[in-house]
Amino acid sequence: MDGLKTSGELGFVGIRFCSECNNMLYPLENKETKQLMYSCRNCAYQVLAENSCIYVNKILHEVDELTQINPDVATDPTLPRSEDHSCPKKCCINGESVFFQAQSKRAEDEMRLYYVCCNPQCGHVWTDI
Repeated sequence: MDGLKTSGELGFVGIRFCSECNNMLYPLENKETKQLMYSCRNCAYQVLAENSCIYVNKILHEVDELTQINPDVATDPTLPRSEDHSCPKKCCINGESVFFQAQSKRAEDEMRLYYVCCNPQCGHVWTDI
């Protein structure tokens, strides 16, 4: 199955497979001819790329971003609860919060605790830092 899977979008490159062993083909530069090839990591099969564009789409989801924390975790019965860390919002009178620890991907940050207000109308998220 050596065919290129494409969608109707211009420039979309799908996954290619080796016609010898059916493993996935990976992009590889032929340094001598300065051409883009697709090469099998399992056998010696290579094929010239029809399109010279390679797309890399890295999606990073950082859990230390307060905006990325879902307030619905307040209803999770497995998370510990605290009455020592009440909601800091002035309009909320709830005294209970759930908390959890998440490690940041940034080297300068250390482990930190995140709190979520247990009041379903509030759902405020904060950290002690």
